[in-house]
Amino acid sequence: MEKMKNRDHPMWKNPQGENDFQPKRFMEAGIRTLEGEGNERKFELSFSSEEPYGRWFGSEILDHTQGCMDLTRLNAIGVLLFNHNTNKVLGKVVKAWNQDGRGYAEIEFDDDEESEIIRKKVAKGTLKGVSVRYSVDTWEEVMAGKKSSDGRFTGPCYIAKKWTPLEISVVSVPADPTVGVGRSQDGWQDGLDMPSLQERMIQVNENMVKGGFLGE
Repeated sequence: MEKMKNRDHPMWKNPQGENDFQPKRFMEAGIRTLEGEGNERKFELSFSSEEPYGRWFGSEILDHTQGCMDLTRLNAIGVLLFNHNTNKVLGKVVKAWNQDGRGYAEIEFDDDEESEIIRKKVAKGTLKGVSVRYSVDTWEEVMAGKKSSDGRFTGPCYIAKKWTPLEISVVSVPADPTVGVGRSQDGWQDGLDMPSLQERMIQVNENMVKGGFLGE
């Protein structure tokens, strides 16, 4: 096991000479609006989990144990974007919290015309994807067959031990179906098998190529 700062992580050492690391995670799920009068523009979503995420350098895990995820920014100035476009602000993050190994947020759409168009698509279930952009300050490298420092993960993998969600986006090209808008806190849908890491890695790569995210 080895703790390393962000710049020491192998994501900066792509053998092809390019930084292939995308500090984003794409998700897909159902929709759940908040109940009660006056909450028509509010939704609850899950934006992160500890599911391994396939990168070119290996498996990446966002640690959700106490003190690993810094939610200060989201709770202070968090915004909801469309496809990570900073010129397309849809609303705000009302509050964000960490529960049962997942990041959750209550978001509220603005009432301008552009935001209302996206809100209706989310409410109708046309748009189900959620993506989080984040930064990582400290990593833990776990070698093949070894356990992480807390014994919860088995290598090979790289664990983000200090990381910060920067913004949450509604996206049109999701890839990770384990969390998202209205995602159940109970985890994977009953009766459905969790896709293998290899299957998720293939889908992630295909969706990122189609969406034009690779090579940003």
